[in-house]
Amino acid sequence: MAFMEKPPAGKVLLDDTVPLTAAIEASQSLQSHTEYIIRVQRGISVENSWQIVRRYSDFDLLNNSLQIAGLSLPLPPKKLIGNMDREFIAERQKGLQNYLNVITTNHILSNCELVKKFLDPNNYSANYTEIALQQVSMFFRSEPKWEVVEPLKDIGWRIRKKYFLMKIKNQPKERLVLNWADLGPDKYLSDKDFQCLIKLLPSCLHPYIYRVTFATANESSALLIRMFNEKGTLKDLIYKAKPKDPFLKKYCNPKKIQGLELQQIKTYGRQILEVLKFLHDKGFPYGHLHASNVMLDGDTCRLLDLENSLLGLPSFYRSYFSQFRKINTLESVDVHCFGHLLYEMTYGRPPDSVPVDSFPPAPSMAVVAVLESTLSCEACKNGMPTVSRLLQMPLFSDVLLTTSEKPQFKIPTKLKEALRIAKECIEKRLIEEQKQIHQHRRLTRAQSHHGSEEERKKRKILARKKSKRSALESSEEHSAKYNNSNNSAGSGASSPLTSPSSPTPPSTSVEHAPF
Repeated sequence: MAFMEKPPAGKVLLDDTVPLTAAIEASQSLQSHTEYIIRVQRGISVENSWQIVRRYSDFDLLNNSLQIAGLSLPLPPKKLIGNMDREFIAERQKGLQNYLNVITTNHILSNCELVKKFLDPNNYSANYTEIALQQVSMFFRSEPKWEVVEPLKDIGWRIRKKYFLMKIKNQPKERLVLNWADLGPDKYLSDKDFQCLIKLLPSCLHPYIYRVTFATANESSALLIRMFNEKGTLKDLIYKAKPKDPFLKKYCNPKKIQGLELQQIKTYGRQILEVLKFLHDKGFPYGHLHASNVMLDGDTCRLLDLENSLLGLPSFYRSYFSQFRKINTLESVDVHCFGHLLYEMTYGRPPDSVPVDSFPPAPSMAVVAVLESTLSCEACKNGMPTVSRLLQMPLFSDVLLTTSEKPQFKIPTKLKEALRIAKECIEKRLIEEQKQIHQHRRLTRAQSHHGSEEERKKRKILARKKSKRSALESSEEHSAKYNNSNNSAGSGASSPLTSPSSPTPPSTSVEHAPF
C-alpha cells in the first residue's frame, strides 16, 4: 500500500485554522508618522512567533476592507493635529491593541485572508485566485466542453479554496459551480490513492449527499464540479443571505437573527445524522460539518465537500474542538460539529463560546437535550455520544424520512485501507495538538495562580511565619547552649565545643545555685 505520512519535502502545509494572536510591543516615532512593532504568534508556542511593523494607515486600510462584514470595529479615530504627542501615541497604542484583540478573537474574521495577510505576510502573500485560475485553465485544455462564466469571489471561508460559476458549452443555460482547493496539513494519502478517491466521488449516490458532477486531481490540488443551487446552503437559509455574496458579508453580522421552525430542525437534523452514519459505516472520514456545507434542495439537506478530508483540509470548528481531549476521533468531531449546526438552526446564530454553560429557551426541551449532549461543559469534558445515540433521542426518533433513492458508494478494499490509515494519522495529529494545548493551559494556570495578588499575600504571610519560627528556634537553641555551658562549668566538666555563630559565654557571667 502506497502511503505518505508526511507532505512532500520543501512544501509547507500550514493549518490555517490555528489562531494568530498579536501584541503591540513598542512604538517608534519617525518624521511624520508612528510605527507600531507587533509580535504575532501562531498557536501556543512562543517559538512560533515573529515581528511585524505597521502604521496607523495600515490598520485603517485593513479596517476599510473589513467593512464588508458590516461590523462596528473599534479602530481608534484619525487625528491630524497632535498625533505625535507621547500621551496620544500611548493612548492610540491601547486602542490599536484592543482592535487587534477583537479581530483575532472573532471566529470568522480571524480566519479571513485579509487578517491573515495583515498579520502573517510571509505565509499569505500568494494570490490563490491566480493559482486557481492557472490550474483551471490547464484543466480546460483537456476538457474543452466546460467554460467559466465568472469567479465567485470569496463566497467561502477558506483561503486556499476558490469557486467559479461554470457552464457547459452545448447547454449554455445550465449553471454549475467549480471549486479548486490546495492540499492541507492532514493530507496523508499517497498521490495515487488520493487521485483515485477524488475521481471516485461522482459515483457516490445518497439522498442526503449533494452529487458531484465531475472530479479530478493532481499531486497538489483537486478540482470538482457540482450543479449551482440558486437557493444556496442551510446557512444561507438561516441568515437569509444571497449565495453569491462574499462569506464576510453573508454571515458576520446578520440583519435579523431568527432560528428555524421546530419541524425543520427535526427533519434537517435527522437527514444530516443519517448521512453521517452512512459515511461512518463506510469508513469514510468527514470531519467538516457546518451549515455552509449543507446544500438545501427543497426540503432536503444534502452534504457537501466530501473531498475536504481527502485533501487534508482542517475543519471550520477545529479551534473549538482542539481544546477538548475527549473529542479525538473524526466521528466525535462530526457529532460535536453537529451540535454547532443544531445551535445555529435553533437560535439563528452560532454560540458565543464553547462549551455552553446554559442554553436560551428553545422550541422544545428535546432540542436542548441534544445540545447539552454535544456542547455542554460535561459533554466536552466526558466525550460525545455516537450518531446512532443521537438518532435514538426524542428530537429525531419520530421523524419519518420518505426517500426512494438507494445509497451507493463502492470503495475498493485497498482504498478503504488507505482511508483507515489516513484517518488514524489525522486523529493522531489532533490528539498531539490537544495534548500540547492541555499542557500549555495547565502551565498558564499555574503561573497565573503563582502570580496572583492573593497568592503573593499568602507567600508573604508564610515567609513571615517561617522567619519568626526560625528566630524562635535559634533563640531557644542559643539559650539551651548557654545553660549547658554554665552547668558544665559549675560541675567541673570540660566546656563544650564552640562555633563562630554561638560563642560560649564566660563562666563568671552567671551565678549557679548549689545542688
